[in-house]
Amino acid sequence: MTTGKGSDGADRATRTGRRPGQSGARAAILAAARTRFSDAGFDKTSVRAIATDAGVDPALVHHYFGTKQGLFAAVVKLPVDPDTTLRIIDSVPLEELGENIIRAVVAVWDSPAGPGIVAVVRSILAGNDDPALARTFILEVVLERVRQRIATADDDGRARVALVGSQMIGVLVARKIIAVEPMASMPASDLVAAVGPTLQRYLTGGIGQKPS
Repeated sequence: MTTGKGSDGADRATRTGRRPGQSGARAAILAAARTRFSDAGFDKTSVRAIATDAGVDPALVHHYFGTKQGLFAAVVKLPVDPDTTLRIIDSVPLEELGENIIRAVVAVWDSPAGPGIVAVVRSILAGNDDPALARTFILEVVLERVRQRIATADDDGRARVALVGSQMIGVLVARKIIAVEPMASMPASDLVAAVGPTLQRYLTGGIGQKPS
């Protein structure tokens, strides 16, 4: 830390480099990030702003968490990096998004990381975690890249990805928390076949129209 002169001539402290002592730096970064993400959302929050709030150099944020997305995953206590799944979804044709979203997400739910994800969802549903963070994660992290792919000049896609998010939350709760049969024990391939077309209609089909 160095000392400089403010506009009034008084000495003022200026942060340079890392926070003295790193034992509490990671916790400070997480606390600052939780507040920033909750208040401003994912897109409007910068790593630099979080670092400033935590009193650390931005390089230390990257050292502990890699990317801003990795930091957000740590804030919501996800046991997996969502970017791994998102890269799979990014690579598929537009007309196959629905089935690939459900396939990729169910694969994560059914993996060893699944119980950790379910624990996070249970905590949110019980009111123990900030629902604003859950909304931010679903809409700004998981589904924003999908929204950008389907957006047109006449439709920004926000309603479409919100419908997809609601469908996926419902499937997760039914399959992993309430254990509604036969959905709870349904093979993943059958679940993809059943839910994929609905997701695809939300993304690229007609929504909001009355049946003829």
